[in-house]
Amino acid sequence: MIEKVPDIDRFFDLAKTDYEEYYMDLGHPWDILERIHGIVEEELTREIRGTVSDSATLSEDVDIGNGTVVESGATIKGPAIIGENCKIRSGAYIRSDVVVGDGVTIGHSTEIKRSLVHDSAEIPHFSYVGDSVIGWKGHLGAGVKVSNLKVNREPVVVHLEEGDVPTGLRKFGCLLGDRAEIGCNSVLNPGTLVGRRTLSTANTSLSGYYPPDTFIKLKQKTEEVKRRR
Repeated sequence: MIEKVPDIDRFFDLAKTDYEEYYMDLGHPWDILERIHGIVEEELTREIRGTVSDSATLSEDVDIGNGTVVESGATIKGPAIIGENCKIRSGAYIRSDVVVGDGVTIGHSTEIKRSLVHDSAEIPHFSYVGDSVIGWKGHLGAGVKVSNLKVNREPVVVHLEEGDVPTGLRKFGCLLGDRAEIGCNSVLNPGTLVGRRTLSTANTSLSGYYPPDTFIKLKQKTEEVKRRR
């Protein structure tokens, strides 16, 4: 077993989530994914306290917190918990075992499944997030995709400098740390770990582990030629 698997505090300040207790005694940080269904089962009240458009679609097993606005055309298929003062914008699709904290933005054409989204995170445009954790004030730029399934359908492996760590999970997208920022149209490959306050530029393909306070730059060369017609 690899001994230097990053600790949970490399990603999240657990004082900034209402679900701190569920992170206790994890073997590895990504093991929280296996507890998301249990969080929903224990915390779900099936109360709608926010404002939901008549043209939004909600199943019965959904919580909507005070001050949250669910716009027309959004779909929430439970079981799911949406916290207070969130913005669920038109065209958003939230499905099955999703826990969203307070002050979160989930935007147009964004799909989320089996994920835990900490307070004040932003996933505002054209993104997919599956089997992942998004930290406090984490931000995904427009078009960011979190891939949660390997093309060969084999269990996901986390790649560390010390060696590879099998997760035993067939589906695992990413752990995105507090205040981490991912540039537009990037892809986080299965099992990507992004530390707190780490930034990446647009159009980047990410995999493995990026420590806190890292700046991930994509360098590409362009060529200019004379237009012929």
